[in-house]
Amino acid sequence: MIELLKIRENENIAKQAANWFHQKWGIPLKAYQESICDCLKNKNVVPQWYLAVDNHVIVGGLGVIENDFHNRKDLTPNVCAVYVDEGYRCQGVAGKLLQYVCDDMKEQGIDTLYLVTDHSSFYEKYGWEFLCMVQGDGEPDMTRMYIHQL
Repeated sequence: MIELLKIRENENIAKQAANWFHQKWGIPLKAYQESICDCLKNKNVVPQWYLAVDNHVIVGGLGVIENDFHNRKDLTPNVCAVYVDEGYRCQGVAGKLLQYVCDDMKEQGIDTLYLVTDHSSFYEKYGWEFLCMVQGDGEPDMTRMYIHQL
C-alpha cells in the first residue's frame, strides 16, 4: 500500500529523502538538504517536498520550489523533481503525488502551479496544460512549461 507523505510532517525521513532525490536526479545532495531543511524550519509555503512510500521505502517523490532553474522567474512556484521508481510506474503513483501536491498547495493558498518537463503528453492526463517554452539555466534547448490552475 503506497502512503503519501509531506516531509514537513515527517521530519524523520528528511535525510533519507534528500539522498533519494540526489540519487535520482544527480543534483548535489547539499541542494536537496538545504531545500528540505527550509521546508522543515520555515513557515513559508515554498519549498515543500512530498514522498510516495511503500513499506517504509521511498518509491516516488516531488517538490515545490520557487523556480526550477529556468528563465521565467515570474512563473512560480514550480513542481520539480517528479520521479517514480521504475517498478512502480504505470500504477498511478505519479498521478496520486501530483494530486496530493495540488491539494496541499491549494490548502496553503496557492492557486497556480508550474512545471518544466521534456514530456510532451504525460502531464495532460492529470489536468496540466502546456503554457509555453522556457529556457533552462545552462541548457541549449528550450523546455516545455506546463501550468495547472488549482
